[in-house]
Amino acid sequence: LQFFSWWSSYNEAINYLASVPKYRIQATEIARQQGLLNKTKEKGKNRRSKEEIREEEEEIIKDIIKNKIDIKGGYQKPKIYDILLFQILLAPFYWCKYIVWYCSWIYCFTIKGQEYGVEQKLYIIRRYMKMSQSQFDSLEDHQKETFLERQLWIRENYEVYKREQEEELKKKMAMDPRWKRYRRWMKNEGPGRLTFIDD
Repeated sequence: LQFFSWWSSYNEAINYLASVPKYRIQATEIARQQGLLNKTKEKGKNRRSKEEIREEEEEIIKDIIKNKIDIKGGYQKPKIYDILLFQILLAPFYWCKYIVWYCSWIYCFTIKGQEYGVEQKLYIIRRYMKMSQSQFDSLEDHQKETFLERQLWIRENYEVYKREQEEELKKKMAMDPRWKRYRRWMKNEGPGRLTFIDD
């Protein structure tokens, strides 16, 4: 049930992306370049109706979107190993793998004092940001490069970066007309109050 529910969500996401003009135009262009939509029209007995041709084109566009777009989060392509049953069965393996990894981390970077590689730096940054692996993977490459340039794996640098982001968010909220209206409404009227006084 879990797997089929995820598969249904994934298909919904693909159908939605196929209806968005931006992605549809890109997928159509790729299909034309690959010669998938430029097929010559059949004649005689092999001739198909316009509806059949349209359905085939729709399937081609959806296949290209499936192959070219990497969907993250709750609508990503389901994998059999992500199902709860498999997670429970594989839990001892994952625990052993994590213990081995953690011991090697302590030995290499705490005891031997080796310098962090790019992967280790990004891992520390991700931990500071309290993001899951899938959330962090969905970030743009230029954002990750910025994190590395600013040396955010060092706690002091990350704290400075965090304060800057909070200040920037406050400025955006102060300039946003919707937030201004909301603050004005809270100040003047506040949320509605329920009273039980008889008229």
